[in-house]
Amino acid sequence: MKFDESKCLPSKITEIKPSGIRKFFDLLGEMKDVVGLTVGQPDFDTPWHIRNAGIRSLEEGHTYYTSNNGIMEMRQEIANYQKRRFGLDYDPKTEIIVTVGGSEAIDLAMRAIIEPGDEIIIPQPCFVCYEPLAKLAGATPVIINLSADNGFRLTADQLRSAITEKTKMLVLAFPNNPTGSVLRREDLEELAEVLRETNICVLSDEIYAELTYGEKHVSIASLPDMRERTIVANGFSKAYAMTGWRMGYTLAPSYFTEQMAKIHQYGIMSAPTTSQYASIEALKNGDKDIEYMKGEYEARRRFIVSELNRIGIETFMPDGAFYVFADLRKFGIDDETFCERLLYEKKCAIVPGSAFGESGKGFARLSYAYSPKHIRKAIDRIEEFIKTL
Repeated sequence: MKFDESKCLPSKITEIKPSGIRKFFDLLGEMKDVVGLTVGQPDFDTPWHIRNAGIRSLEEGHTYYTSNNGIMEMRQEIANYQKRRFGLDYDPKTEIIVTVGGSEAIDLAMRAIIEPGDEIIIPQPCFVCYEPLAKLAGATPVIINLSADNGFRLTADQLRSAITEKTKMLVLAFPNNPTGSVLRREDLEELAEVLRETNICVLSDEIYAELTYGEKHVSIASLPDMRERTIVANGFSKAYAMTGWRMGYTLAPSYFTEQMAKIHQYGIMSAPTTSQYASIEALKNGDKDIEYMKGEYEARRRFIVSELNRIGIETFMPDGAFYVFADLRKFGIDDETFCERLLYEKKCAIVPGSAFGESGKGFARLSYAYSPKHIRKAIDRIEEFIKTL
């Protein structure tokens, strides 16, 4: 009997499309002299005092498993940090799990809550992982298409219209990747008013919480009656330039944390020990690093928006994260074609907005987590390209 691999591979896996971000990122490795603004990765090295803490942990022989949920000192420092920066209060013993990046935190939250047939509301454009992870958890994604008309912010009316008797979870990802939009306190209060009438859980992805330009980030978990239904996912990649350390965490009431810990225990065991010791140092002494890098991003944000508007690409000023969502609709070609031609004709890589959902069509995401010199070079190539259209 000939082996038939198709009978081994479940449709919930084979039907998932590869990341649209990685498609363009991978092409960069095959071409020379390409200028890319594709990846949401800080161009800063992890600050030395954080790196040294990781090195010191190795020198001192901290090379063993930690507690499943993470080193207690780290969980305590996460609690201290969240209280200090965002006014959130979580018990490090029973309400915090240290995860392998923010991605594992999101996966844990969905798998711990979702049963087959449940619906998860996902506002788009959004980061590419939510819809596939929802499907892997057995849920039916219910997409809310956000609009550029209000800066891609989720409204209470949109949320209310998407809720059904099968709705189990709402994903909130603000500050948003790819649009840079944020939800202010008044926006969150309107959403909370809708949620209070339901038994819907909230997954709040706050990986960009430190990167807001104006009003300080507000977590929906800080609003009345919202903490009890909310799982906050966060991490170290964006705020501390620690992408390769793979450090994240969840904040949630103990009844959620206890269930997520089971999945984490059997699937991961524990997050990397060296990375945890480095992260402890980041939490204790990294506030100045955050402010410095945020200041650099803010300058780049103004520069890239000004330059895109100057060359004729309409772009609104993002309020958070380190992306701009440029409007390409007036050029008469779809965003995928625009980005592919830009890559092959001018060797400049940006990500088509359609990679982030249907409502991203006609736009492109440009990351400004790059040096001003790098951004300048990319803008010059984009300007040359649009003159040919």
